[in-house]
Amino acid sequence: MAEEAIKLGGKKKSMFIDKVKEILPEGGNLNLCLTCGACSSGCPATGLEGMDPRKFLRMAALGMDEEILSSKWAWMCTMCQRCIYVCPMKIDIPQLVWNTRASWPREDRPKGILGSCDMALRSDTCSAMGASADDFQFVVNDVLEEYREAQPEFADMEAPIDKAGAQFVLNQNSREPVTEPDEMVPLWKILHLVGADWTYASAGWAAENYCMFLGDNESWKHIVEAKAKAVDDLKVPIWLNTE
Repeated sequence: MAEEAIKLGGKKKSMFIDKVKEILPEGGNLNLCLTCGACSSGCPATGLEGMDPRKFLRMAALGMDEEILSSKWAWMCTMCQRCIYVCPMKIDIPQLVWNTRASWPREDRPKGILGSCDMALRSDTCSAMGASADDFQFVVNDVLEEYREAQPEFADMEAPIDKAGAQFVLNQNSREPVTEPDEMVPLWKILHLVGADWTYASAGWAAENYCMFLGDNESWKHIVEAKAKAVDDLKVPIWLNTE
């Protein structure tokens, strides 16, 4: 089935055209976009909502703001940046997607992402599932004890929390301690076998950051700063984020 052609409306002022120009490489211009389709070829969101990165960029360049903002495709982009890697002009399409998301009224953004961001903002654990520091510590200790008993070769395995001066701080996606706690163990085993000096932090332990995907720059910044502070408070030099 042939792709539906882009229909151009009347001449109108665009809020995106300047953004498109800003994200071109230094000295570049829109005429240097080859419309080669390389950006779309490896995009996991190509074809969803009848959109792809090339079409999205061209619509922005043509000033089709209303059409872009009425499309849900910006929320289907994974922000993986494959399009940048393959673009011969290195045009930053994910940044354009970010600007699009940020242009939506906050209350109209996808409820799942919005709710997860807001939940993370309510606690210093930054957990999008609302798990507290006490909940996390209980689950970690309970699972650790279970595996120590069941697998004698890991009887001395550790999963420390708030160990000041360790070499690494590890973040954990909060889905795992809340719904699938056994999934935490393989990484513990690897860290144990290599003799890594690591710890969790009770504050900011959740690895996910839905505020980034929401296009909420201030909330994204707050979450990152809360996690970074937890690392600094423990005086740990290296932060390992599993996301």
